[in-house]
Amino acid sequence: MSGVGPVEPGEGTHAWETPESAHAPAHASVHAPAHADAPGALGTDASTPAARLLRGLVRRHAAHRRAASAVLATAVLLAGGGYLYATRPHDTEQAAPEPPFPSQVVDVSYLGEVAVPPGARPRTFAFDIVFGVESGPPVTVTRLAQPYLGLSLTSDPRAPFRTKAGSARKVVITMRVTECGKVPKNVGLPFVDVTLRNARAIQVHSFILGTRYAHDLSEALQVACSNDSGNHQNT
Repeated sequence: MSGVGPVEPGEGTHAWETPESAHAPAHASVHAPAHADAPGALGTDASTPAARLLRGLVRRHAAHRRAASAVLATAVLLAGGGYLYATRPHDTEQAAPEPPFPSQVVDVSYLGEVAVPPGARPRTFAFDIVFGVESGPPVTVTRLAQPYLGLSLTSDPRAPFRTKAGSARKVVITMRVTECGKVPKNVGLPFVDVTLRNARAIQVHSFILGTRYAHDLSEALQVACSNDSGNHQNT
C-alpha cells in the first residue's frame, strides 16, 4: 500500500452518489483508484498548484503571443506608411513655377524728341524711349513697329536686343515719312508695337507712350508733310 491517500475533489466538484453510498454511514469512506483520467486525478485537478502554475504559464504565453502579434502588425503598418510617404510626391519636389509672361514685366516710357543724326534723309525725326524689365528672366525685343502706313521706323540699338531683369535700356526710335497721304495729321493715342520674347513666351504688345509722345509725333508729321516744307528735315 502506498502512503498517499485519495486526492480530495477540486473546488466546485462533488462525488457522484450511488445507491450504496446514499445509505452508508456518515463516517464511512469510499476508496476508488486514482486513475490519471479520473475527475479527481492529480494531472487534471484545477485546484492543485501544478495546474494553477500550468494555467498561468499558458495565459502568459498567450498574452506574449498577442503582444508580439500587435507589435508586428504595428511595425508593418509603420513600414507601409513610411514607404507611401517616401514615394508620394511632395510640394518641395514639385517643378518650379513658370516665369511671367514678358508683357507683364516690361515697361516702355517716353523721354522726348532728339535730333536726327547728320546725313539723315528728309522727313525724318527721332524720339528717345526707355525699355525696362522689372523681374523674371531676361527679355529680348525682336521687333519694333508703329501702326501707321506711310511711316517707317528703325531703332538704335537695332532689334533684337536683350535686357536683364532690374535694368533699363535707352532706345532711340527713328521715323521717316514715306508717303504723306497715308499718315494722320493729328494722332490721338499713338502706340509702339513691340515683339517680346523670354523663357515663357513670345508676345506682341502695344505700348501707349502718353500725351507728350502724341503731341511730339503730331507736330513732327505736320512739319514733315507741310506744303511749303515738304523736304524739311526736322532737327
